[in-house]
Amino acid sequence: MGYQIWNRRYTGSKYKLSDWITNLITNNCQGSSFCDIFAGTGIISYSILNKVTSLIINDFLYSNEIIYKAFFDNKPYNIEKLENIKSLYNKINIQSISDNYCSQWYGNKFFSYNDAKIIGYIRENIDFLSTEINEKERNILIASLLYSADKVANTVGHYDAYIKGKDIIDRFVFDLIIPYDTKDKNIIISRCDANNLAKNLKCDIVYIDPPYNSRQYSRFYHVLENLACWEKPQLYGEALKPTPINMSEYCRSNAVIAFNDLIESLNCHYIVVSYNNTYKSKSSSSKNKLALEEIQAILNYKGSLQIFEKPHQYFNTGKTTFSNHKEFIFIVKVGD
Repeated sequence: MGYQIWNRRYTGSKYKLSDWITNLITNNCQGSSFCDIFAGTGIISYSILNKVTSLIINDFLYSNEIIYKAFFDNKPYNIEKLENIKSLYNKINIQSISDNYCSQWYGNKFFSYNDAKIIGYIRENIDFLSTEINEKERNILIASLLYSADKVANTVGHYDAYIKGKDIIDRFVFDLIIPYDTKDKNIIISRCDANNLAKNLKCDIVYIDPPYNSRQYSRFYHVLENLACWEKPQLYGEALKPTPINMSEYCRSNAVIAFNDLIESLNCHYIVVSYNNTYKSKSSSSKNKLALEEIQAILNYKGSLQIFEKPHQYFNTGKTTFSNHKEFIFIVKVGD
């Protein structure tokens, strides 16, 4: 079987919209180099892969950077070696391994105790294998662990909280992600602040899908970030989060300033922006920091603007109700 890049739960994922977005890009933009500057799940990078020769994939989360390298890096790896390691991981005797960082913090909370114990053991073992595996193989194993853990996590799809008041059954199975063939592509993967990257970027098409509300992704996905980095920090609060790091300006009150700076800095022929109209949400964390009219005004200064829209059901945790929800795609031909 194996995991494809979209086989994860992720707030704001464009998986269901990816065909629509990709068709809009190919029908309204020209060029062979593409930058996915807030790549998130990486689904748009995957969808556009066969239509470009050069691809820049950027996100500021450590876990996403590892996932992109696992799927897209055109470095060599030995699939038979990885399959053997997978087989060993799925034969782990829970009684033979010790309690660990993951089981101590996340056991019977984000995962069953036994699942957390196995997840922690595997993550520790991947680092132990550092002399036996290359960089690509290491990234594949860590990404595979993130996907396998996310599949059994005791959450509603993010890690802002775990589900309480129910027995958590053991159901963890380690499976590998399926890397993509990119040997004929120029792939650049980065973990940068998008605004800083924009100042030194030159490509044909830039796709922009920033966070629009106060939900900080480094906090929403702190468990996966923790597993990716494996620095074992002290955790705090009911949701067991580390000290805040990697916070986005797009989730704060100066999001409009940040977005304007980003657009002004871009050196490209086409700008494509995704936007969903959640700013009338009743939930304060869901309210957009950028309004549609503000985005439109900023983009209009950059060139000729086209706007496309599509009805779309957006992620919410049950506190938010609003009608006529849509996804908007703005396409700017720069300089026109």
